[in-house]
Amino acid sequence: MTSSPENHRIRSFILRQGRATAGQKLAIETLWDKYCLDPKHHYHFDKIFDNNAPIIIEIGFGNGDSLAKMAAANPEKNYIGIEVHRPGVGHLMMLLEQQQLTNVRIYHHDAINILEQHIPDHSLSGVQLFFPDPWQKRRHHKRRIVSYNFLELLTKKLVIGGYFHAATDWEDYAKEMLKILSTQPDFINNSSSKCYCQRPDYRPLTKFEQRGIRLGHRVWDLIFKKL
Repeated sequence: MTSSPENHRIRSFILRQGRATAGQKLAIETLWDKYCLDPKHHYHFDKIFDNNAPIIIEIGFGNGDSLAKMAAANPEKNYIGIEVHRPGVGHLMMLLEQQQLTNVRIYHHDAINILEQHIPDHSLSGVQLFFPDPWQKRRHHKRRIVSYNFLELLTKKLVIGGYFHAATDWEDYAKEMLKILSTQPDFINNSSSKCYCQRPDYRPLTKFEQRGIRLGHRVWDLIFKKL
């Protein structure tokens, strides 16, 4: 039996066995088919959302709080959230149901596989990556999701004028992302100083981020637009 390329690729995540709350379990049991997309199927997203609104992908949405806030604040946009941790998927479905948000769908799967296999070229208006695993040990840096290959993939999937927005509280990862992004001829930095950006209003502060700011931690936002 031949292994697939996906099996050989170094993944940027590990599956942590987090414990779901009763509410998250109920959402997983009752709302999965309403909000989650099957990674084995191919979809026409204009039919899934019943419109042709711009599509934004968020990779690794955590518990979904900030994604739900963005979706509520921007009903004229469609969002696809991708997350490998099941309790976070359950929590986001709870929020979507409570707020009756119709402009979000979810993949519980590997983001790179979804981008490669299920997202048409030149179809995304934005890709968001907020607080990815920094893999802080040097020997683990190869697991960081932002790489030259990742940027090549984004170039294929974004429309002209589409953006990639990353945020991290690890300075060395911010520097590495800035270096990689700045070398890509198809992207331009939104920062007038060609460095980092101020957090835009559309990115909500997470509880984790608010706690870090109180402790004096910094956060670096990088926003690059496809030419």
